[in-house]
Amino acid sequence: MSEPIKPFSHTYWMQFAYREAEKAFEEGEVPVGAIVVVNNHIIGRGHNMCETLQDATAHAEILAITAASEHLKSWRLDEATLYVTLEPCPMCAGAMINARVKTVIYGLEDAKAGACDSLYHLCEDPRLNHHVKVLHGYLREQIHWLMTEFFKKLRN
Repeated sequence: MSEPIKPFSHTYWMQFAYREAEKAFEEGEVPVGAIVVVNNHIIGRGHNMCETLQDATAHAEILAITAASEHLKSWRLDEATLYVTLEPCPMCAGAMINARVKTVIYGLEDAKAGACDSLYHLCEDPRLNHHVKVLHGYLREQIHWLMTEFFKKLRN
């Protein structure tokens, strides 16, 4: 029997990002979802919409950061935690650094484009003026399954 998920744990919040990824899946987008949390409240959400919007920058993280900034009426998200199902790419890691996000928590590593751990370590690069704390592995198996199903469906 699995343990119940504790409210406001990283696993708890990752479930909301996962729901955003499911929306992307249903819309035929690469299933990545993101949320921004401040003081135990979701202030921004997003899921990939590159195909829908025909916009290469319409990644889940960018949309969630934009929504959070609109909510706070500030581009500075220095108390924010961003939860995202897939390890952020260089563009999204750069956006998190520029927005001064405090922490990023992702579920599944991205060996082909990951910029937090896999290919690059942008979030914690000592040469940059802001560092984003990185945690990972939350709901990894569930996210891996969703990504695998999406690409199987795409190939068929």
